[in-house]
Amino acid sequence: MERKTRVRFAPSPTGPLHMGGVRTALYNYLFAKQRGGDFIIRIEDTDSQRFVPGAEKYIIEALNWCGIVPDEGVDASGNVVETASERHPHAPYRQSQRKPIYRQYAEQLVEGGFAYYAFDTAEELGAKRAEMEAAGETFIYGQTTRMGLRNSLSMPEAEWKELLETRTDWTIRFKMPENRVVEMDDLIRGHVEVNTSTLDDKVLWKRADELPTYHLANIVDDHLMEITEVIRGEEWLPSLPLHYLLYEAFGWTETQPRFAHLSLLLKPDGKGKLSKRDGDRLGFPVFPLKWVNAEGEVSRGYREDGYFPEAFVNLLAMLGWNPGNDQELFTLDELVQAFSLERVVKSGARFNADKAKWFNKEYLRKKSVAELTDLYMPVLESKGVTGFSREYVEKVVTLIQERATFVADFWDIASYLFVAPKTFVEKDAAKFWKEENYTLALKVADFILAFEGEFTKENLEGPLEEYIRSNEWPMGKVMNCLRLALVGASSGLGIADIVTLIGKDEFARRIEYIKATL
Repeated sequence: MERKTRVRFAPSPTGPLHMGGVRTALYNYLFAKQRGGDFIIRIEDTDSQRFVPGAEKYIIEALNWCGIVPDEGVDASGNVVETASERHPHAPYRQSQRKPIYRQYAEQLVEGGFAYYAFDTAEELGAKRAEMEAAGETFIYGQTTRMGLRNSLSMPEAEWKELLETRTDWTIRFKMPENRVVEMDDLIRGHVEVNTSTLDDKVLWKRADELPTYHLANIVDDHLMEITEVIRGEEWLPSLPLHYLLYEAFGWTETQPRFAHLSLLLKPDGKGKLSKRDGDRLGFPVFPLKWVNAEGEVSRGYREDGYFPEAFVNLLAMLGWNPGNDQELFTLDELVQAFSLERVVKSGARFNADKAKWFNKEYLRKKSVAELTDLYMPVLESKGVTGFSREYVEKVVTLIQERATFVADFWDIASYLFVAPKTFVEKDAAKFWKEENYTLALKVADFILAFEGEFTKENLEGPLEEYIRSNEWPMGKVMNCLRLALVGASSGLGIADIVTLIGKDEFARRIEYIKATL
């Protein structure tokens, strides 16, 4: 009987969630949903030394913002289920709350001859490392060195059993088999073979805090939570031989999940992994949400920079995956239908900040005027702009929607439709505010103020242009001079759009201000 698809995203709360981590969560989510399976979020908080307060909440909020909602684990409200229930039979989903179960599995490996107790102190290991480096060798705790170190393989049984009772700084290490080829299959990278002679004896469990390392905890939890596929970053690829051997040691090969290791997100120049430093240097965020660290340093977030979550998700999906055709815009539901691990690339995916903005611009164009107006109204309030009807704001949004990349751009593009300019672009003023243009522009202003038809763009635009052409005046110079008076720059909407929106009274006030200024 084929097992139900169950995948997990297992972040560590050691800081903000990088966009590469969000992509891993997204690919897991898409894979599960396409197969009618379950997507689980498990918090891997066993690294007590690197734990960062607030990081778990950040991770949950970021995924919820993206619409990557779990079926089990951390729920859509940000709560972690702490006790088993009918709906969550695999709870709890924080590894720190699963603490009691790991030691028994570590001890099981020792009893089976697959692991051993190690009593070396940090100082002793440091001295051994220095000794070998001085001899031009690299220290690896493993097959060639373990019998010369302090552990239950090299010590008399009575001695190491006493240390188990009297010391609290010992560990359990995996006993890597000697000179064995481990054959593995990756859903993205294909068949991989590694000889164990290159691998060390990893720590699996620590007596000091009674917590497992990632290697033991993820194997045990994935088995108990019935995970069918492990989709994670390529930084874990070197650990795959150990994980294969752990499944074998536990006798779980029949239910071992399939593995897929995702390529890195690369810097814009393609040289190395994308980092926060790259974002700071080049002016783009690498985190989904804003993050403030313990020192008060602020890191930008896509949400706070004005990106729509749909655009951010679409962007991430295309970083390392392609649908096999020219389509670039996908809703989350469409991604569920189209996604496949077979089309995930093995090489790193280069991040392009301009392409990120392109995605947001496309999603902004697809949104309704009503929705964009809802988003723009708070921006106006933050600028101290009041007294304008929703109908007026909707008219403004309709005119400038195609010009914007972010909702915040609306103010930069058309603040003059709400507030009269008091300063003017010097370069434009020098070019267009020449006496011959200015005189003609005032005559055009008089024509507009004397216009007796219904004051709409459709009624005004044709007669206005005809008036200028019939007098054989330079259309561009006159219009730019007039626009400069209304906008504060020579760029902006058409004159008919502007004057019919702000109305004759406001138009007259702006012309009078210019007369008094020049």
